[in-house]
Amino acid sequence: MKTCRRFTVIREEYEREITFLNAHSERHAGKPSAKSSAKHAASTKARMARALTGHVGRCPECG
Repeated sequence: MKTCRRFTVIREEYEREITFLNAHSERHAGKPSAKSSAKHAASTKARMARALTGHVGRCPECG
């Protein structure tokens, strides 16, 4: 599937945030903040999927 530059930018931003949250969760294992970061990373993955699906549906270059 060929995608546009905006699709790549959106995906990279979300992946960067997910990576940061997962790293925080691993560094602070056993603490409440780690559990919170892990949950937030999971919800961010869902938001990324929703955002990218919406982009593909609207973008003439991607869709």
